[in-house]
Amino acid sequence: MVTLSEIKQNPIINAFIIKGNEHLGAMGYTDHGHLHVSLVSMLSREILLKLGYKQRTAELAGIAGYIHDVGNVINRQGHSQSGAIIAMGILKKLDMDMDENAIICAAIGNHDEGSGHPVSEVAAALILADKSHVHRNRVRNTGLAAFDIHDRVNYAVEYSIMDIDSENRVITMELEIDIEICPVMEYFEIFLHRMVLCRRAANFLGCEFELIINGAKLL
Repeated sequence: MVTLSEIKQNPIINAFIIKGNEHLGAMGYTDHGHLHVSLVSMLSREILLKLGYKQRTAELAGIAGYIHDVGNVINRQGHSQSGAIIAMGILKKLDMDMDENAIICAAIGNHDEGSGHPVSEVAAALILADKSHVHRNRVRNTGLAAFDIHDRVNYAVEYSIMDIDSENRVITMELEIDIEICPVMEYFEIFLHRMVLCRRAANFLGCEFELIINGAKLL
């Protein structure tokens, strides 16, 4: 079986992550490099383990999390679908079981809020992990004057964590935001669709989804 460790050492995947992140940097997007994909991989796996899913299912979520953004090497638009196709070819060359290949590619192809759906446990975990990574360390612009709304929202987030309450089946995303940099309403202005997708993903896993910002429960 193809393992997460093997995927992390794959030179093609790592080259695409690096170049894709460079391309997004040229377009002014926040960081989508190894810090991001490693965190998403770890959290995707952790979500399913905490909710009692099988080790292998959690491993597939970790793999999907690590390679979910390879499509950025082509273009940001449609990156989830192009990334799924790229991943399918790479995983096939690694002789991954085709059922597992299909699960991972479907998760990658459905992780973006524009067209994504939690079509499986792996896809649901990836959605939650990816959308929870909001933090100022992802901002590449150095001056506040140059920030667009995405930079401002991310830079305003001083603390973010996703808590998995397996006993009560509640998934909570908690943020601390500097409201002098970004009012809470601005967060919702660009992230409402992401939070709706997170709620659907949590529901797919048999959980409720909660969003807490600066101590106030908003969802």
